[in-house]
Amino acid sequence: MNKAIQTYNDTLPSDRKEICDRLFEIINKNLTFTEDKIWHGHPVWFIDGNPIVGYSSEKPGIRLMFWSGIGFNEPALKPGTGKFKDASIYYTNVTEVNAEDLTRWLALSEMIQWDYKNIIKRKGELRRLK
Repeated sequence: MNKAIQTYNDTLPSDRKEICDRLFEIINKNLTFTEDKIWHGHPVWFIDGNPIVGYSSEKPGIRLMFWSGIGFNEPALKPGTGKFKDASIYYTNVTEVNAEDLTRWLALSEMIQWDYKNIIKRKGELRRLK
């Protein structure tokens, strides 16, 4: 496990750490070619510098967010604010993490991407990749 991500997970209460460890395991198993790091304070995975998935500990639980998740058309993923193309799901127990769903979403995250890497250069305009 990436040392910085391990440190992030280890600082959480045991129930949240267990969720994050499980998410890390499934994400890394399915996205072996990506870069993972702590970005804006939480674990994020990138394809060619473009963020695609990450998780964070928030008041309602562990939030798993897909930067382009709105395009997945998955009912379990709830849209963000509408400003971006993100969608998320919250977990409060490791038993809620469905490996089959997560594996499907990770495959979709490779196919459906918006260019967040260049959003500043394009003055907030998002363009679809691929």
